[in-house]
Amino acid sequence: MNKQKPNKYLTFAKDNTMLIFLILLFALCLMFVPRFATIGNFKNVLIQIAINALIATGMTFVILSDGIDLSVGSVAALAGIAAAACIKLFPDAGIGLSLCVIMATSVVVGGICGSINGLFVSVLNVPPFIATLAMMNAARGLGYVFTDAKPIFGLPASFGWVGLRSVGPVPVSVILMFLVIGTAIFILGRTCYGRYIYAVGSNTEVAKLSGIQVRKIKMSVYIICGILAALAGAVLASKLQNGQATAAAGYELNAIAAVAMGGTSMSGGRGGMVQTIFGLFVIGIINNALSLLGISSYWQTIAMGVIILIAVVIDRLQSNE
Repeated sequence: MNKQKPNKYLTFAKDNTMLIFLILLFALCLMFVPRFATIGNFKNVLIQIAINALIATGMTFVILSDGIDLSVGSVAALAGIAAAACIKLFPDAGIGLSLCVIMATSVVVGGICGSINGLFVSVLNVPPFIATLAMMNAARGLGYVFTDAKPIFGLPASFGWVGLRSVGPVPVSVILMFLVIGTAIFILGRTCYGRYIYAVGSNTEVAKLSGIQVRKIKMSVYIICGILAALAGAVLASKLQNGQATAAAGYELNAIAAVAMGGTSMSGGRGGMVQTIFGLFVIGIINNALSLLGISSYWQTIAMGVIILIAVVIDRLQSNE
């Protein structure tokens, strides 16, 4: 019995590395970071990770299928521009119309961009890195062309409801984040479609032999990722009360970092939304703590790079066991 206990503890630690790290990080911040342990600051952390969570959720679907999407930041910016341009046509728009515009532009812009990515990856067999890199440049370029590199201002106050307002004590953007994450957890963990994504990510050839329509699965995950990236961009435009081509720059790295740091394998087939949630909170708490300590945002960027590198190294070590 005594000999088995260490093995059980080691197994638990190995399977829950990120959870343990998150708990330790939280404890250290409580002890050493001024003003960290306040309700207002915890609310700020949730607000800060809300937009990244939307993008990271879509990225989780793509990475689980053994893909990657570098275009999410550019798609987010393009969707934010589209939403701002549309709502500006209705200066007296209410909250309902603003919500419809946000949802419609998310589905249309994200759906189109995601479909193009999916087409190149699943049908034309273009490597995901190359296909989405091309979309990243094309979407960002379209944003600059449409706006002439100038932000779209003068939006109705109702447009800011999603990005700036709260329902009771909870920000609307945080509610939206929980709804999206909850839906993703259900899809990946409780549906045949979710199991098909894991199967495709684990071994494409075996998935084909099992009767899974691999092309449709790959196409669908890029569409989901595109729509969620566009939704994040529309929420960001709502928060900033403008649409601009420079928005969401580098957000693709934040999303990849959250997914990889959480423990989802960059080779696909292993991990999921729970792991992504851990990664989101680790990154959110690190950035928040650095800000409270008065450390430059440049160091936050360096920390993000280190996080991605550590996550990939851990993934490689676990894959080789």
